[in-house]
Amino acid sequence: MTTTADEQTPVPGAASGAVSAPEPVDENIWLEEIYGEEQLAWVREQNARTEELLEDAEYGELEGRILEVLDSTDRIAMVGKHGEWYYNFWKDRANPKGLWRRTDWESYRAGAPTWEILLDIDALAADEGEEWVFHGANFLRPAAGQPHRLAMLALSPDGGDANRYREFDVETRSFVDPEAGGFDLPTAKGNVSWLDGDTLLVATTADNLPRTSSSYARTGVVLGRGESLAAAERLFEIPEDHMMALLAHDSTPGFERTFAVDWISFFEKRTSVLRDGSWVEIDVPADVNLSSHREWLLFRPQGDWTVNGTSYPAGSLLAANFEDFLAGSRELSVLFTPDEHTSLQSWSWTRDFLLLNLLRDVSSEIRVLDPERPGTDVAWASSLLDACPPLHDVNAYAVDDEDEGDSGNDFWLLATGFATPTTLTRGTLTRAGVDGVVSAHEVVRTSPSFFDEEAYEVQQHFAVSADGTRVPYFQIASRDLVLDGQNPTQLSGYGGFEISRTPAYSGAVGRAWLERRTEDSAGAEGEAPHSRGGVYVVANIRGGGEYGPAWHRAALQEKRHRAYEDFAAVARDLISRGVTSRQRLGCVGGSNGGLLVGNMLTQYPELFGAVSCGVPLLDMRRYSKLSAGYSWIAEYGDPDVPEQWEFIRTFSPYHLLRDGVDYPETFIWTATSDDRVGPVQARKMAARMQAMGIPNVWFHEALEGGHAGASDNRQAAALQSRSQHFLWRALAGRGA
Repeated sequence: MTTTADEQTPVPGAASGAVSAPEPVDENIWLEEIYGEEQLAWVREQNARTEELLEDAEYGELEGRILEVLDSTDRIAMVGKHGEWYYNFWKDRANPKGLWRRTDWESYRAGAPTWEILLDIDALAADEGEEWVFHGANFLRPAAGQPHRLAMLALSPDGGDANRYREFDVETRSFVDPEAGGFDLPTAKGNVSWLDGDTLLVATTADNLPRTSSSYARTGVVLGRGESLAAAERLFEIPEDHMMALLAHDSTPGFERTFAVDWISFFEKRTSVLRDGSWVEIDVPADVNLSSHREWLLFRPQGDWTVNGTSYPAGSLLAANFEDFLAGSRELSVLFTPDEHTSLQSWSWTRDFLLLNLLRDVSSEIRVLDPERPGTDVAWASSLLDACPPLHDVNAYAVDDEDEGDSGNDFWLLATGFATPTTLTRGTLTRAGVDGVVSAHEVVRTSPSFFDEEAYEVQQHFAVSADGTRVPYFQIASRDLVLDGQNPTQLSGYGGFEISRTPAYSGAVGRAWLERRTEDSAGAEGEAPHSRGGVYVVANIRGGGEYGPAWHRAALQEKRHRAYEDFAAVARDLISRGVTSRQRLGCVGGSNGGLLVGNMLTQYPELFGAVSCGVPLLDMRRYSKLSAGYSWIAEYGDPDVPEQWEFIRTFSPYHLLRDGVDYPETFIWTATSDDRVGPVQARKMAARMQAMGIPNVWFHEALEGGHAGASDNRQAAALQSRSQHFLWRALAGRGA
């Protein structure tokens, strides 16, 4: 299908004389111009063709049922506490772009909060003629005894990663006028942090400030009121081939610190703290993740780390006194050590305790650590928080660690499962004599039920991969599932960037897949005909974070094939167990998951009847030159280096297509405004497959929505409906 170009070009940033791997001829490179008139005409033609296929009466009903879930006014309004107020961002049918609002605790607790509307994004978009997407708020810490008032709001004009940062006054419910000194930063990729009431720390690509090869900010500046970015003092700068620069200020009273992060690659960074006008680097290997809290500095190494003769395994959590470590002490306290079944996913500080969110064979476990008391197995006393049923995802995090009294040890508990609507609980941690830490809980909210959960059973199974590794997966199916190989089955996965796929309730999946019914079909000999619903499966393959950094690193770069072997092993296990068969089995994935299912399409076409491939990486020869792709070289490898292209080409779906192969039906979907992966790899893959005469290849590109593919509930419902409806038509519509 492809031939190799003869020309070799210098590798950016490489030593003089180094040459890049040759690029195969690409007949679709013209589609890389994202907003070109001819290119968008091609997109619209493809969209019309796909919509004609998919958007039938059944699709319209499905989209309405999914939108009903997304717009439900009974779903949990998640809040974040700042001062005395609880802030929430809310979208529904009446407010598709959303409302930023707040309430007090008693009102929120009562179940029918009285909300104060701070900013109506729909009204703002109408007033300013810009399709704003709200991306969050960063509050200025007020003076002692004063309320939180000023915040920097992140607003994207198209749902992409580039934001315009604007100063907002929550008391007047209005933006602070730039003519009066209000901060208003042009749309760009970057971050902002308050240094004080009149000064921001800014890392940005706006106003022609330099950017990295990954398209992120290279510099950090100190920006005063009324000052331009061009005139602002440059505080920090990183090399062009590093990923991004970040600046942040910790304003905790008594522990004020300013940090700069040189994010070298996706998994390597160098962190420095500002002391007496100079940066002091925190001396740890670049793959050790750091976080600070008051007097403590925490370390989570991505690889094994040896300090003063003691080796700490990857995925551990260690602690040291911040100032002592900076002064040269290497006295480390072990807070968590992983084992073959258990990994640390996240942590959160209340005022006096540290909450650890763990996974044990992909089911949640939460431990509470007390720095004031010595432990037995670990340095700090550790208590199990009894709040985690099997095969569920439960996360604990602080409400506000700076609250006075017992409230400073309050925490949120968010629990969810595939067949368990999400529950939000608030608890309080207290010391209790020799028994350690106890907690009191109060259920605050429970998500509504959107399908008949009692009719379904969640099971965990383990498949055996090509190298003998046991790979867990979740299966959600009707309690009366018939193991005759005829069940429409949707297999989902990700397998990258140490991201874990954990149990989660989805009313959309319940309605669009589990509850959907096939036409009555013949049963086994002697049985009456019956209809059946879908089976939903989530695979916890290597490359993810379910078992910590080692599980992730097992599928990096030249070992990438292990993730695909794992996913294929799950598919085979489903078939061998009689859950489904090739003609009834489909797979779905987005972003890195799109690369995953792209490899199922090209390397394991005999296992699948349909593939839904969203916002994907597919052209691994040029991915590092497209959008933010350069930042993922640590995950996949550098295709410009000939030795690395040799293994990357083995998982580049765009280059693995072959004539004469019986490929599964394929739906490739993306978004024009996606400035992370970008739409062009999806475009080119669809164009090449169609040009090869491969039947049943469909493409759709949302003209807005960013990397998520949707910026409001209506767009999200349409996106989910197309993918679900495509898979159901392809898998459930086949003859037995």
